[in-house]
Amino acid sequence: MVVMDTLANALSAIYNAEMRAKKEVVVWPASKLTLNVLKVLQREGYIGEFEYIDDGRWGKIKIQLLGRINKVGVIKPRYPVKYSELEEFPEWLKRYLPAYNIGVVIVSTPHGVLSHKEAVAKHTGGVLLAYCY
Repeated sequence: MVVMDTLANALSAIYNAEMRAKKEVVVWPASKLTLNVLKVLQREGYIGEFEYIDDGRWGKIKIQLLGRINKVGVIKPRYPVKYSELEEFPEWLKRYLPAYNIGVVIVSTPHGVLSHKEAVAKHTGGVLLAYCY
């Protein structure tokens, strides 16, 4: 199996498991970016605990699902955004989130992987990675 984007693969597996009302899902291959995005989703309350399983190859991640995800996906291409663009609710953000205060966009910033709310609080921009609501 050839995996071109590990983050897209992981979020797709999470979305499919949520739609089938599963309690947990195992995602592979694991990457640091996927782990950081999962930490943001956990802080925002969309997923429960997760653990990295070292299998001697690529690694796997076991994720507990809470049933709170309606839609999750990656943003391709990964758009760079400035702080001033994140501060207001721009037109392009309406493409990913259903309403003003619903959902989260995950941004890779110089301060690490953050939600768009945390990026606004830290006055920083970055590159859009994923969305979840």
